[in-house]
Amino acid sequence: MHKLLSLLFAVSLSFANMIHINSFEADFTQTIVNDKNHTLTYQGHVLARKPQLALWQYTKPVEKSIYITHTQAVIIEPEIEQVYIQNIKSSFDFFNVIKNAKKVSSNTYIAEFQETKYTITIKENRLISISYLDELENRVLIVFSKQVQNKPIDKKIFTPNIPLDYDIIRG
Repeated sequence: MHKLLSLLFAVSLSFANMIHINSFEADFTQTIVNDKNHTLTYQGHVLARKPQLALWQYTKPVEKSIYITHTQAVIIEPEIEQVYIQNIKSSFDFFNVIKNAKKVSSNTYIAEFQETKYTITIKENRLISISYLDELENRVLIVFSKQVQNKPIDKKIFTPNIPLDYDIIRG
């Protein structure tokens, strides 16, 4: 879970510097392939806004919303009526990590964060995909579509609406 939150936080921050935008909205497909070539595929929608706000709304195969700020992640899972709240403690500036990502080809950049190497694909100044190996050696690929950049996004969207009857777990 911590690695997923780190990735989502990192991806959310990466929108700002690599491709010079203030906000980002897109549909996404996240594919995870394990060492036995079993594949899990998730779909959803992401919204991100400077300085460090993001909302990942998973729609398939299960519904889940992940709200991320520079200090906290809130995961709302309607199917199990549960909310997980975790403080994010990061001592480095990921904006600088992305800003200093190394260009390895015309559309590909490499960024490193906590011993993980992220491959970031940019085409025509749009974020196309991010791939990496997670802590369990799963291959993870997030592909973005229907990208919209620099559209005003109301800050209120990034405030979780937690139903009163949901269980809350703090981590």
